[in-house]
Amino acid sequence: MPELPEVEALRTFLTDRLAGHKIARVHPVAVSALKTYDPPLTALEGRTVDAVARRGKFLDASAEGLHLVVHLARAGWLRWRENLTDVPPKPGKGPLALRVSLADPPGAGFDLTEAGTKKGLAVYCVRDPAEVPGIARLGPEPLDAAFTREVFAGLLRGERRRLKGVLRDQSVIAGVGNAYSDEVLHAARMSPYKLAASLSEEEATRLYEALGSTLREAIERSRGLAAGELKAEKKSGLRVHGRAGQPCPVCGDTVREVSFSDSALQYCPTCQTGGKPLADRRLSRLLK
Repeated sequence: MPELPEVEALRTFLTDRLAGHKIARVHPVAVSALKTYDPPLTALEGRTVDAVARRGKFLDASAEGLHLVVHLARAGWLRWRENLTDVPPKPGKGPLALRVSLADPPGAGFDLTEAGTKKGLAVYCVRDPAEVPGIARLGPEPLDAAFTREVFAGLLRGERRRLKGVLRDQSVIAGVGNAYSDEVLHAARMSPYKLAASLSEEEATRLYEALGSTLREAIERSRGLAAGELKAEKKSGLRVHGRAGQPCPVCGDTVREVSFSDSALQYCPTCQTGGKPLADRRLSRLLK
């Protein structure tokens, strides 16, 4: 799933190509992706894009009083095109969910696609981004100047959930998902199972600094890349996430995995859990 660094890179990429340009056509292809109907997507046609913003994992293209808001979910992606035709795309079983064509330069625009059969990509056309439920409940942005160490510590105080779950909760911190929560915890040398409320002052500071540095480094690695290059850059920059069975780049221990029904986490036992592997109940059931 694209997370804060990739969505921020897409925001920069789209700002350079959309801001100041008029929208010619908007073609919804997958009805399942469209989450609002008033105003209709066609109301964006003829309007000039003012700016592209990021709100957590959401992209928000504002155009003269309307907002095209997109959440790419787990398997969605944006593909920039330079040679779109005037022929409207036909709905079908392919990955195309939405096409946006610009009036100038002719043929320029983008496709929103989603792979697989489990659909989660979401497209909204609203007058105010706060009308999107996922945006309305977002927590603070972790890279904002107002997100201080004290604010972060306050979010953790009294939180009885494990750190992994807290970091992924969009109502607590906006933009961090499964991959970067693994990376942040590895950088902070903390177990994903550690209770958030149990952190000492020093540990809260260490986690806060790891959160900021991990996200900033990922954004910096993605700076200037085209949309089509961002997935590969994300994967190449990860230290533990998605690297189960490989050596930890810090200590050389084997990266381990804990599987859940719809996701998995990766961690280094030596760096994060005192050398002790975490219990994986799903694996234990399979071995019985």
